[in-house]
Amino acid sequence: MADLTIFTGIYSPDIVAMLVGGLLLTGSIAGLLAGLLGVGGGIVIVPVLYLLFTYLDMPSSIVMHLAVATSLVTIIPISISSAKSHHTKGAVDLDVLKSWGPFILIGAAIGGAASGSIDSCYLQLLFGMIALYVSVSMIISREKTKPKDAAKDGNTDQISPAGRGLRGSGIAGAIGGASALMGIGGGAIAVPILSALALPVHRAVGTAAAFGFLIALPGSIGFIWSGIGVDMRPPLSLGFVSLPAAIIIFSTSMFTIRLGSRIAHALPAARLRRAFGGFLLLSALNILSGVVAN
Repeated sequence: MADLTIFTGIYSPDIVAMLVGGLLLTGSIAGLLAGLLGVGGGIVIVPVLYLLFTYLDMPSSIVMHLAVATSLVTIIPISISSAKSHHTKGAVDLDVLKSWGPFILIGAAIGGAASGSIDSCYLQLLFGMIALYVSVSMIISREKTKPKDAAKDGNTDQISPAGRGLRGSGIAGAIGGASALMGIGGGAIAVPILSALALPVHRAVGTAAAFGFLIALPGSIGFIWSGIGVDMRPPLSLGFVSLPAAIIIFSTSMFTIRLGSRIAHALPAARLRRAFGGFLLLSALNILSGVVAN
C-alpha cells in the first residue's frame, strides 16, 4: 500500500483509499460534465485537486499550479472523446473550429508558458472571477436570435459576424490563454461566448468540446516546462503535472462522457444553460473562498 502514497509523505491505507476514491469519483463527474456541458471537466477537477493538494500540505505557492496543470493533462483524452461524441450528433461547428482553432492553440501555448511566473493566488483569482461571471451570465441569459445574414443565407446555425475576422481571432486567442491558465477545456468561457454570437447552445457545447484538445495540449506542455526543477512538487510529477492523479481521474471519466452527451441532446437549451451555470457557480465560489482565506 505504501506504493500508492503518490503525493507526499507516508499515509495510512485508509487515507490513501480515500484519496484514490475521491479522484475516481472526480473523474466520473468530470466525464459526465464533459459530455453534458462541453467543458473539459476542469471546472470540477481544478477545485478538487486544489483541495487535495492543500490537504496534502503542498506549498501554497505551487498548489494552484499543480491543480491546473494536472487538470489540463486529463482534459486531453476527455476532450477528444467528448468532441467525437458530439460530432456524431452533428453538434460540432467545423467552420468555427477551423477559423478559431489556430488562435486558440496559440493563446493556450502562451498561457501555459507564462504560468510559471504567475503567483498561485492570481491563478485562483482568475479562475474564480471568470467562472463567477460566466456562471451568472449563463443562468440569467436567454438564447440570442440568429444573425440576420445567416437567415438570408438559409443557414440558421451560422455564427454572428461579430465572431469572424480579426475580432474572432482575438476572442479565440483570449479563450485559449485564459482557459490554459485556469486548467479548463475552454467550455466554461467558449460556450457562453458562442451562445452570445448566436450559435445554438447545443452546437456551442459541441464546438467547445472540440476546443478542449487545442487548449489542453499546449497548455500542458507549458506547465510541464515551467514546473521542471521547482522544489516541493509531489513524487512522480512531470513539471507541475501529478501523473498518478491525472491517470486516476481520466481512467473513470472516459466511461461517463457518452452518457453526458446523450443527456445534453435530450435537454431543452434553456435548461442546459442553467445547469451549466449552476455547476460553474459552485466551482467559482469554492475557488474564491480559498483566495479570501489567504
